[in-house]
Amino acid sequence: GGEDPVRFLDDRRSAIKQVASGRFGVTIAYLTNSDQIQIKMAQGAKPGEGGELPGSKVSDYIGRIRHTTPGVQLISPPPHHDIYSIEDLAQLIFDLKQCAPTSEISVKLVSETGVGIVAAGVAKAKANHITISGHDGGTGASAWTGIKNGGVPWELGIAEVQQTLVLNGLRDRVRIQTDGQLKTGRDVVVATLLGAEEYGFATAPLIALGCIMMRKCHLNTCPVGIATQDPELRKKFEGQPQHVMNFFYFLAEEIRGYMASLGFTSIDEMVGQTEYLQLDDAKLNYKSKHVNLRPMLINATKELNHHGLQHVHQTWRVPPDNNGVDDSLIAKAQ
Repeated sequence: GGEDPVRFLDDRRSAIKQVASGRFGVTIAYLTNSDQIQIKMAQGAKPGEGGELPGSKVSDYIGRIRHTTPGVQLISPPPHHDIYSIEDLAQLIFDLKQCAPTSEISVKLVSETGVGIVAAGVAKAKANHITISGHDGGTGASAWTGIKNGGVPWELGIAEVQQTLVLNGLRDRVRIQTDGQLKTGRDVVVATLLGAEEYGFATAPLIALGCIMMRKCHLNTCPVGIATQDPELRKKFEGQPQHVMNFFYFLAEEIRGYMASLGFTSIDEMVGQTEYLQLDDAKLNYKSKHVNLRPMLINATKELNHHGLQHVHQTWRVPPDNNGVDDSLIAKAQ
């Protein structure tokens, strides 16, 4: 949490605001100046651990914005310190909707076994958006002990969430996003066919801006001036908005090529069409050949139709609600 209020007045304003466990800098002004508020239940690269900002990076400017003491390390506790159940999460979603009636509420979950059940609860709790985060992404500021062996690929999480929501008739309530080292158009196409509608990019655009992956974000010594508060190092930053724009133009061109080869005219048509994916047996080694990944490629909608059950949507179709108290009741009260 935390953003300089001066940024709220121009195009530097962050459209998506995160609410993590520590709530550093989360004020009513911070929440209302957003298009989307994301509740960060966990981070894909280090499930179960809170965020951490070394004291050396908590400058006077950061301390003022986050309402903390400069030079003091900031550590967010694990999310379960105040969210013990889906009811607690539903209450937080409701409270945030009252704070920012025009903003949609997103919940960030980690790709893991059983995440589909959690996503179903999030959809029932009236969230508008769900992010499934894979293990490959994450910040360079994370400790190796937290990210070395944590998390699973986003593909597993997206497949389970899509199937669970479709089978329970909840898929049309939420939009699904995935992230975790998405780099190419092929990654986006695979994510879409598994069930995702939105995609989070961070590492690839950072590299387009000049990041050289030194993994020194937590030391405040970034040699290219990106992840540092040192004014001298920040002078070395040479990134331009056009660099990121070009990256996404090329990415979109690659995606369009895949869409044309598959016969799709829009992204919406592709969502959940897992029959266009197949396992590459040639890539299996002596260990992975014993893992059955074919359940990931089940199209839940077609399975329901095959068994004669009612048709359900496999993409988001319901527009966001007004995120507030029932207007009709207010009108009658007046």
